[in-house]
Amino acid sequence: MNVAIIGLGNIGGSFAKSIRASLPNYKIYAIDIDTNTLSIAKSIGLIDDGSDDFKEIIPKADLIIFSVYPKLLSQLIKNYIPYLKDGAIITDVTGVKSSVIDEIEPMLPDNVDFVFGHPMAGRENRGLEFSSREVFIGANYLITPTPRNKEENINFLKDFVKQLGFGSISVITPDFHDEVIGFTSQLAHVIAISLINSDDENRNTKKYTGDSYRDLTRITNINEKLWPELFMMNKSHLLKHIDNFKSQLDKLTLAIEADDVETMEKMMLESTKRYLDLHSLNEK
Repeated sequence: MNVAIIGLGNIGGSFAKSIRASLPNYKIYAIDIDTNTLSIAKSIGLIDDGSDDFKEIIPKADLIIFSVYPKLLSQLIKNYIPYLKDGAIITDVTGVKSSVIDEIEPMLPDNVDFVFGHPMAGRENRGLEFSSREVFIGANYLITPTPRNKEENINFLKDFVKQLGFGSISVITPDFHDEVIGFTSQLAHVIAISLINSDDENRNTKKYTGDSYRDLTRITNINEKLWPELFMMNKSHLLKHIDNFKSQLDKLTLAIEADDVETMEKMMLESTKRYLDLHSLNEK
């Protein structure tokens, strides 16, 4: 099988490394605007070939993995359509689905199938040098099929990512994906950004931090071009989660102001219970 990876950065490079290690019979091609990255990847045997011209790669690709920003994805699809191989399977890694699917599916010809997906894995740093096949091992993978998708292609994607080492593979609706990712990922980034930006820069906080602060602020090493796209494209779900978070923050604030130890204890016991439930679920 010929696989074309569009965007050979952190996630695209991680796919290439995983495919090379787990599916050695697959031919790996890459498209990227950075020709130096392509040269490096080819020189180390990570890809079989690469180009900044999609017309050299797309016509021979059986599987296409888009590892690009969501707004760029629809532009590329529009350009690629005349060159897609008959029967090609397409997938993506974007962190928002409903709006992307609504834009892309009407453009697709009948002879290709776009099965939308989202690997719940990655690192904050950008670029091929930060890619890693280990980041996929045991990670969650979300697939958001639509009525247009063929069952055999959904099953193909499930089997494909399983062979790359992903753990739990969930098949969910695009809207549920956006709702839950708005909470587990996007809200977490909103909180972390707000926390670190509320710091007093004159305090030299780094001299006094422990694990709590480091853990809560790790994800603020963020891609400032990508994340505003995700926030805006999932605005309705994200704003709802922000409001719910504010309600809990207000409740705790009032308890502290009123020396209401009982409420604080109840909130902490509830958070501990939810954490332990989540932790035990992740271990299954």
